[in-house]
Amino acid sequence: MFMSKVVKKKITPKKMVKKNSIKGISKTVVKKPKNIWLNILANVNIVAFIATLIINYQAVNLPIGGMTTGQLSDLYPNLFTPAPITFSIRGLIYLALLGFVIRQMVDFSKKNSLWITKNVGIRFILASVANIAWIFARHYQQVFLSLLILIFFLVTMIMIAKRVKLWEKLWTRKEKLLVQIPFSIYLWWISVATIANAAAWLVHIQRAMRGMSPIFRTILVIIVATLLALMALWKKYNIIFALVVVRAFIGIIIKTLSAEIIYGQIIRVLGACIAVITAGIGRRLEKRKNN
Repeated sequence: MFMSKVVKKKITPKKMVKKNSIKGISKTVVKKPKNIWLNILANVNIVAFIATLIINYQAVNLPIGGMTTGQLSDLYPNLFTPAPITFSIRGLIYLALLGFVIRQMVDFSKKNSLWITKNVGIRFILASVANIAWIFARHYQQVFLSLLILIFFLVTMIMIAKRVKLWEKLWTRKEKLLVQIPFSIYLWWISVATIANAAAWLVHIQRAMRGMSPIFRTILVIIVATLLALMALWKKYNIIFALVVVRAFIGIIIKTLSAEIIYGQIIRVLGACIAVITAGIGRRLEKRKNN
């Protein structure tokens, strides 16, 4: 007499498994639990982006506070502020960020994991709020408050960069185009804007860096910005920041050449720094190609 043992398998409640048989092929479908929080966060990110876009558009067309960006720059003249045409890069920034928003929408519609939304988290909303608050503070001439908001904005963008591993070469072309490039441009534009606003604040209080001439102070700030660009190239493998800095320097040259007094020292320093950064970009591109 043979004894047969019956083995009972435990079915864990974590996974709901459904078997479908199609032409003799057995398929196992695992139902993934919906993450309501991520779905809400993805939608709020989209709303935050649209709100930021509208406020920035109104700042130019109304304008908010009755003053345009160029008129605000003229209120606090300093030799580091680029020509108004330089700030047109914001259109490129928001066009690039639209790619990030579209990436979220595609994940949401296809019920994917929304891993980008999970990593960015609430930080994109905070950055959008900071962007809007900075526009209002700046246009209503709250110079110190606008600088504080920009610093918070910058810290938030650095946190996003770390969360999405902005500096690592672990990206597909699609993710690089829709995530890495948008946040790179956004981060480094905020870096340059923070330096420019700090220079405007120094003019506003008219007492910081006492004893330094405006030319020396401007050259010092240019050198600091150049060092940041070189650090981004060699330590963080980021070419976007270097390009944004070069664009800002070209804007400063344009404004300096159109001024009543042309400061040759500043133009020469800017030309030398642009050459150094451009050479660094070339070396980085060559190294990337060889790798």
